[in-house]
Amino acid sequence: MTGYRLPRTPSAAVKMQKENAGKVIARDDFGKIELVCGVDVSYRQGVAHCSAVVTDPSFNIVEQASTASPVTQPYIPGLFMLREAGPVLRTLKRIKRYDLLLVDGHGQLHPRRCGLACFVGVTLDRPAIGVAKSLLCGRVKGEDVELAGQVLGRLVNGRLYVSVGHRTSLGTAVDIVKRLVAKSWMPEPLRLADEMSKK
Repeated sequence: MTGYRLPRTPSAAVKMQKENAGKVIARDDFGKIELVCGVDVSYRQGVAHCSAVVTDPSFNIVEQASTASPVTQPYIPGLFMLREAGPVLRTLKRIKRYDLLLVDGHGQLHPRRCGLACFVGVTLDRPAIGVAKSLLCGRVKGEDVELAGQVLGRLVNGRLYVSVGHRTSLGTAVDIVKRLVAKSWMPEPLRLADEMSKK
């Protein structure tokens, strides 16, 4: 995980998104999934509070980490990674082990096919799934979310937009997210990360 680079301007972020979009592996490329890590960022008074929580198959917390860093970038639709990639990567650096990553943000369901989940997944070369709470682009048809004639996402529980981050197929990503829903409409590792980041 050492040696990753982060964009500092919107134009640099767009360039990196376009580069990384071509590196995304949209098929299952992983072994047994036991430990799942959810990562989320909350904001308070100009500070980004990022938390990562790893759970086992029984949803017990195995590991957790948090960081706080000053917000240096505004929110720009389509450039979420410009604002959140730094806090997310710094926090994940403190996590020792996980088999799959759930990112609070879009994956391939993105205008440049490279949302935050793709950027983080490709940067770390880890299996990753994008789990977003709102629709950035595309059109919902039933449970499918289409963009430019392609199904790039699925609507889960009527309020989660799931898409490929890296090294997973869309069907597997959806199955995993559904399997991880326990106490609410969110997958448990991500719910716990969201809760911790707000504390």
